[in-house]
Amino acid sequence: MNSRFSPLQLVLCIALGLWLGAVAIGLSAWLAWRYLPAAPLPPLPAPTASRAPAASPAPEAAVPAGPSPAQPGSEAMFQQYQQNLHSQALRQYEDAARRDPANQSNLQCQFWLEQSRNAPTDQSRENVARLCH
Repeated sequence: MNSRFSPLQLVLCIALGLWLGAVAIGLSAWLAWRYLPAAPLPPLPAPTASRAPAASPAPEAAVPAGPSPAQPGSEAMFQQYQQNLHSQALRQYEDAARRDPANQSNLQCQFWLEQSRNAPTDQSRENVARLCH
């Protein structure tokens, strides 16, 4: 068994193998992109507030003008939505108050920031929003 390949044949075989491998990878990727379902995108992170909003602690939700046929439980879901918005606004106030260096000298603000950190409730967060500027 004395079969020897010339260097040119070896180079051509290696080049052909690399080329066929690249074609196979490209074809596999195209088929996967074409026939596999798209994965859902992750939600975007919430924007951080650089400072606390100046007006009310919770944004007012739009109330429908005319009578509409309400589904059972939709009022409870809307109330829960408003409560979640209010809680989120209070958390944003608290985060902004923690970052504001002017609140370091305000003893009442420091007290309520500690209360909110140790036992976070809506009442402690409301006091942070009310007392920390």
